[in-house]
Amino acid sequence: MKNLVSVLFLLLVFNACQKANQSEILQKPNFIVIITDDQGWGDIGYNNPDVYTPNMDKLAAEGATFINHYTMPQCTPTRVALFTGRYPGRFGTNALQATNKPVFQKGIENLATMFKKSGYETFLCGKWHMGSNPEYGPNHYGFDQSYGSLAGAVGMYNHKYRKGEFEVAWHRNHDTIPGHENGVHATDLVSQEAIRYISKEHSDPYFMYLAFHAPHTPLDERGRFIDRPTQLDPKDTTRWLNEDEIEWFNDPAGKIQSEPDPEKRLLMAAVHHVDYAIGEIVKALDKSGQRENTLILFTSDNGPQVNWPGNAYPDDLHLTDFNQEIPMRGSKLDVWEGGIHVPGFANWPGHIAPKKVNDPVHVIDWLPTLASVVGQDLGNLELDGVDISPALLSDEEIERRDFYWTWNSTINRWALRNGDWKIVIYGTDEPDSPEDWQLFNLVNDPTEATDVAEQNQPVRERLHQLFLTQRSKDKTSLEF
Repeated sequence: MKNLVSVLFLLLVFNACQKANQSEILQKPNFIVIITDDQGWGDIGYNNPDVYTPNMDKLAAEGATFINHYTMPQCTPTRVALFTGRYPGRFGTNALQATNKPVFQKGIENLATMFKKSGYETFLCGKWHMGSNPEYGPNHYGFDQSYGSLAGAVGMYNHKYRKGEFEVAWHRNHDTIPGHENGVHATDLVSQEAIRYISKEHSDPYFMYLAFHAPHTPLDERGRFIDRPTQLDPKDTTRWLNEDEIEWFNDPAGKIQSEPDPEKRLLMAAVHHVDYAIGEIVKALDKSGQRENTLILFTSDNGPQVNWPGNAYPDDLHLTDFNQEIPMRGSKLDVWEGGIHVPGFANWPGHIAPKKVNDPVHVIDWLPTLASVVGQDLGNLELDGVDISPALLSDEEIERRDFYWTWNSTINRWALRNGDWKIVIYGTDEPDSPEDWQLFNLVNDPTEATDVAEQNQPVRERLHQLFLTQRSKDKTSLEF
């Protein structure tokens, strides 16, 4: 009898410990960081009523929407900044442009390694593009599992990257998949894989990096998304017209061909497809009881592509002027606002109240912010970003600081913002002098239409000194 009592006592203790461990897992939130490709400021419904994104709009409306959310001007530099909390130039000039080369060292603290240290499962689903060779794939940078493209954007149905060495880049855990995955659209492959991951049993909380390839070219939408209405009722702008109410939908010549702007129509269908996929992921979280315990962070990687010559990818269309009109200057690859000012929001039911955050933020802020939310001490890690969790979880203001951009191709492009002011220069030489820099007040002139440098030379000189300080921290060599 005495032995039986002892056994029962041990079982009770064991069960209590199990429940405590399960409770601890439930108390640690899951994190899903969603990044889309080339989705500009005007390619989301809450900024542009012509775009149909009800799921993104709902997440934004029920969470924190970042009115001044910044990235770098192109995909790889933004991903480096997001993962490391540092400006990409700190790792060498390879990190300043889209590249198939590795862009930062293995062992550098990043989002995935931070979550691993915090006891999280880590999963990448979608586009990597920070080292297209499997030797530098995501599983070497803190991810337990990965699926998608090692390189950049791909053909939506054949899943091939640009013609050349890395054309076959679709993989699972660095093992490339040469087939076409049964011709399923890349947006669906990524979202279906994410849903499978969400729906399985997890012994630990997880961090999912969900990197869609759309709406990057090559645009290829068929069936349900190209057939969906993308026109508001002019008499009631809260309602979307049904197909039989839209004149060009009923043209015998065919829907997309008869639409006045077929290339914009194709882009809007690609954005709607991503929005639908995000909606299905939220449904999977709801169905599995994880929604309340999951923080969703959303950003695009840069501004919109405006013209596309085609033929870079298999089955690639030539497109011209296919993006939405936006009240900003510039587009992808520019350090004007149109190239770096993108949609961004965070949603966590019961923790992030609906709000609009007007203070400027940058993707460099997300590593220190998410580390703070999960309670992971980053020690003396050198960062350019700051912890904005007090603004996210309460209503504190974000400290004023400067933001720095550089992008290099045949023309060097530099910019720096401090407060309401921003300086910009395009040129082939190092901009060591404040002369020739343009100056804009973004509050008075958000379109960057009027250079006010001559009237405000002390402001230009002050911002130029801040630029030189930032520039001095960059590496000038190609590689890290």
